[in-house]
Formats: sequence, structure tokens, C-alpha cells
Amino acid sequence: MASPPARARVLAVGLLSAALLGGCVVSIPTDPDGTLDRVRTSGELRVGVSPHPPFTTLPATPDGEPGGTEVELVEQFARAQGAEPEYVVEGEEELVRLLEEGELDVVVGGLTSKSPWSKKVGLTRPYLETSEHGRTVKHVMAVVRGENLLMSELERFLDEEAG
Repeated sequence: MASPPARARVLAVGLLSAALLGGCVVSIPTDPDGTLDRVRTSGELRVGVSPHPPFTTLPATPDGEPGGTEVELVEQFARAQGAEPEYVVEGEEELVRLLEEGELDVVVGGLTSKSPWSKKVGLTRPYLETSEHGRTVKHVMAVVRGENLLMSELERFLDEEAG
């Protein structure tokens, strides 16, 4: 059994450690580049769209906006963050490059969990399963790799809205 002074020292060290650790609160998940914070403060969600009906469709006019089920979902997600989507319509390869360079926040276009881009970008958990040619296809969206807070918020939204 420890003496009363030894117990007091142990208690003091424990309280001091708790106080010091309490000041070191780290929020997990986090966005190292602050993507979700920027979206919320700027009011702009930069969305890459690759045509893949019915998930994404080209704008009807040159100054129009794309359509499709994923575009509708990303518009709802943007509004939930207090933002408006700003669209870039391109092929997947160019959109992945822009996502890697931090020029886009989210990419939609009928992407699947077997996407060849999975080593370059972050893919959400599958939010929808369809059947094509007798096989199950799991649909995902892409975000900047490592921006885990954005990914987490988007997945939570997709779970609620698309699930």
C-alpha cells in the first residue's frame, strides 16, 4: 500500500495529465486541407460531373446545369452544408486529375466501387446497388483523397437520403 504522500503525488500527476490532454482535443475525422470548412464558409461545393445516364446527364443548353439522380443528391448535400454546387462537366480522367489537384471537392458520374480511380481519390461507401447483366453493381461518389471529414459527412448524407 502506497503512503499518503505517494498517493497524493500519483493523484497530482494523474490530474495534471488529464488537464494537459484535455487541451489537446483532436477532432476525428478531419480534413487536412480543410475542404468541408471551405465549402461551408465559401458557400460553394465544386462538383465534377462525368456523363453517365441516369446518374448524370449533360446540360440541355451550353449555360445549363447537368442533371441525373447523382446530381440531385449532390445538390441536396450542398444545400445541407449551406452551399451551392458549381459544376465542371468533363470526362472521368480529367475530373480525377482536378480532384487530385484540389480543384474539385466531389465527382459524380455513375462511379462504382470497382473504379480504377480508387488509388487516386477517396471513394464513398456504396450508397446504391443496381443489377447490370446479372451482377450487382455498387455505386459510389469520389472525393479528394484524405479529406475524411468531407467523406464522412457525404456518407452520412447518402445513408439518410439514398439508403
